[in-house]
Amino acid sequence: MLDIIKKASLGAVSNTNPVAFSYGAVTGTAPLQIQVDQRFTLSAHALVLPESVTENKLLLNGQEVVLRRGLEVGDRVLMARMQGGQSYVVLDRLVNPL
Repeated sequence: MLDIIKKASLGAVSNTNPVAFSYGAVTGTAPLQIQVDQRFTLSAHALVLPESVTENKLLLNGQEVVLRRGLEVGDRVLMARMQGGQSYVVLDRLVNPL
């Protein structure tokens, strides 16, 4: 009986695609919009942003210094779709190799 339940639960999880990775391109910043795989565009309410892709500034000697820039139009990003497909987590900004 336990084996049947385990198999059924594993099959249910694999069929729902709990996480899927996608590439996106930032098409707007105010409000934030990211085009996913050239198929559809996500708006800010569907995106979860980590600190690593948000702007961070410091006031130093009366001058503003950018420690980390935020997302800008044209940036490519790697994202993970959350289970159910309602939200996407922006994992990081992608860079072009030299």
